[in-house]
Amino acid sequence: MKLDKIAKPMEIKYIPVDEITPYEKNPRINDNAVDALASSIEQFGFKQPLVLTKDKVIIVGHTRLKAAKKLGLDKVPCVIADLTKEQADAYRIVDNKSGEESTWDWDKLGFEYVKTLEEGEVDMTAFEFDIDTEAVIAKLEAEANINMREGEELNPDDFADEHFKYECPECGMRFN
Repeated sequence: MKLDKIAKPMEIKYIPVDEITPYEKNPRINDNAVDALASSIEQFGFKQPLVLTKDKVIIVGHTRLKAAKKLGLDKVPCVIADLTKEQADAYRIVDNKSGEESTWDWDKLGFEYVKTLEEGEVDMTAFEFDIDTEAVIAKLEAEANINMREGEELNPDDFADEHFKYECPECGMRFN
């Protein structure tokens, strides 16, 4: 399927926050996410526009609007969606539900989170993750120690399965 059959070019408009109406039947309870999202917008900028009906009623972006108001923004980036009322109602549900279908790869998330903390460029305190950073660091150090002991005789415990990332399909040799 060609993209032009399902997507028209999007025009982002900067609309004053006081002209935007939250959908009165919004089923999402999002107050707990506002502070973290406001911190994200502060640090990274507004990277995802609100999606509105032609009458400037929110289809998706209720939390972004609350975060923008918390930050005292006058205008926010928006896309006016060319959808019927039924399509807008369905999109509200589908957009929010699709995020629930995703899960975390905790090993990769732990590594990325620790890397971000070590780089120190971004304040991660507003984003609550239940990650044992000390355990992640210990695992990374253990993996580094195994890889760095070149020329040293290793014992079989050094080759535990969790340390190996690849296995040769022909000979079965495991390596990182």
